[in-house]
Amino acid sequence: MSQQSPLEPGTEAPDFKLKVTPDQQVTLKDFDGQPVILVFYPADFSPVCGDELALYNEVLPEFQKHGAQVIGISVDNVWCHLAFGEERNLHFPLLSDFHPKGEVSRSYNAYLEDEGESARAIYVIDKGGNIAWGYIAPIGVNPGADGALRALEALSDGHDAQSNKS
Repeated sequence: MSQQSPLEPGTEAPDFKLKVTPDQQVTLKDFDGQPVILVFYPADFSPVCGDELALYNEVLPEFQKHGAQVIGISVDNVWCHLAFGEERNLHFPLLSDFHPKGEVSRSYNAYLEDEGESARAIYVIDKGGNIAWGYIAPIGVNPGADGALRALEALSDGHDAQSNKS
């Protein structure tokens, strides 16, 4: 399995429309004017994913200091997301890339075709809707929050986040 590359900084972030509940959808455009952290992950209730999303939940106040919205995305269905979010007491939305399966994940180079699930990827999108920073981690590794925090700090300072590596 080859490691995928994230979309390049400066690229316009692909918009999407995904379910957050059975009858509500969210688009990236809903967050125009604020930074967004997109967290693609393989599966609800898996050990590494649970730890990763719990970490983002824990550092949410740090992300919010920069005005950023965290959004989790996987190919699990909306009911699974709702149960997982409730069990983990997550304070950010989990969006379902269920049908067409992985379409949004693919648009961010974050879909594992052989596994049929999202890769473990993080993107920071700037206020203008462009990729500021991206990282795709090995599937079994929790990438942490440091790279996203550095990218947000660079955006807040008015610097180019492109020079920030994971």
